[in-house]
Amino acid sequence: MEVKKVDHIGIAVKSLDEALPFYTDTLGLSCVGMETVESEQVRVAFLKVGDVKIELLEPLSEHSPIASFIEKRGEGIHHVALGVDDIELRIQELKNNGVRMIHEQPKRGAGGALIAFMHPKSAHGVLYELCEREGGQ
Repeated sequence: MEVKKVDHIGIAVKSLDEALPFYTDTLGLSCVGMETVESEQVRVAFLKVGDVKIELLEPLSEHSPIASFIEKRGEGIHHVALGVDDIELRIQELKNNGVRMIHEQPKRGAGGALIAFMHPKSAHGVLYELCEREGGQ
């Protein structure tokens, strides 16, 4: 099974209100949506860049994984999401190849996508997210 595309790049920010003007006014990107993902304790803004999105992630509480990331590493690139067709099959293939998964089963993420994260220790320090969107979007 192959990766279809880079679906999005997740960027941790302290505040969407402070970060968004840089992306929209300075870079000229369009904000195509915002939502709150309670299960991940984040508020998300989606920006379109060609066929890829930038996903700005603002923590909703100090207990959010994004808040922990910012505390340890500061604002910046958090993860790269890879678009796949059959996430459950892809998770199994990765596990069979010795890749440690943070999520052994897919769960719902932003935009209603099914997601699962690989552990960065299995991916040379990069946090990769598998992302399956309905209809391959």
